[in-house]
Amino acid sequence: MNETLLKKLCETPGISSREERVRELVISELKGLTDRIRVDAMGNVIATCDGKRPRVMLAAHMDEIGFMVKFIDDKGFLRLQPVGGWDPRNMVAQRVWVHGYAGKSLRGALQPSSKPIHMLTSEEMNKPPKIEEFYVDLGLPVDEVRKRVEVGDMVTMDRTMERIGDCVLSKSLDNRISVFVMIEALRAMKSHEVEIVAVATSQEEVGLRGATTAAFGVEPDIGVALDVTLANDFPGPADHEQVTRLGQGAAVKIMDASVISHPKLVHNLREVASREGIATQLEIMPRGGTDAGALQRSRVGVPSITISVPTRYVHSVNEMAHVGDIEAAISLLARFLEEAHQISFDKI
Repeated sequence: MNETLLKKLCETPGISSREERVRELVISELKGLTDRIRVDAMGNVIATCDGKRPRVMLAAHMDEIGFMVKFIDDKGFLRLQPVGGWDPRNMVAQRVWVHGYAGKSLRGALQPSSKPIHMLTSEEMNKPPKIEEFYVDLGLPVDEVRKRVEVGDMVTMDRTMERIGDCVLSKSLDNRISVFVMIEALRAMKSHEVEIVAVATSQEEVGLRGATTAAFGVEPDIGVALDVTLANDFPGPADHEQVTRLGQGAAVKIMDASVISHPKLVHNLREVASREGIATQLEIMPRGGTDAGALQRSRVGVPSITISVPTRYVHSVNEMAHVGDIEAAISLLARFLEEAHQISFDKI
């Protein structure tokens, strides 16, 4: 597995609406794998592999959850506007990068407005932090902060991607890991007859916005979203709450809160996986959604599905995925695209 590329994707900053740095990286990787590339008004990267109908649109969102600077107080501390769904329990005592329009990125400490543990009462100690209580300390006087930081500047978590055991651990595996899967699947294809439109979408974490407009413009016949899903196979959740498990293969989504996958696509992916010996598991996620929800509802409707990479600790700085599951997702997508011209939707 090309861990160097995955590491670059995960560590390149790009919150929703500020995907420009990761977008350039994606474009550079897709140039040799597709026939033409364009960027639309929403910042989606739309790369086409020429072929005949049906037209298959792949959607892997490239934005990560993060923050914007919303206020600089008189002491130089930054207050934040969340961009995407944060759990404040995962934000305590982290380090962040503040990417200033006016200069280079600055490293800072992310902390809740709270007294040190030495001064807390038992009641205060058991009080969970609220997201609006967090601030960033840049270790600079206020005049210097205001020279280098502006309201609206992007803030991302300061974490690298590392290999641990059979897994990778990083911030923003959601969803750079699926951008990686999309790129590597195009590389792994032996041939294809269908037209493939590979889209690295923008602003998924704030409401599937990029996929909504991209699908309207692309007009696909088949939609395949690529995303992570919950692997709750750790202490705490009951067995029936696990959704998926690490190391058991790529997940074929049955449904989530945004989409019920087209049954023919579910059947097709399962058939491909069985024939090719690709490890897969079935996924039903009670909450959350993917770009498939936008693909399915585009224009007159698009048969859609999601291929997911099981991931522990989603929307934290320690998202974890199994290398074998990533490789399974790449193989499953590549084999699916090689024979997608055979799929018929004459009857549901």
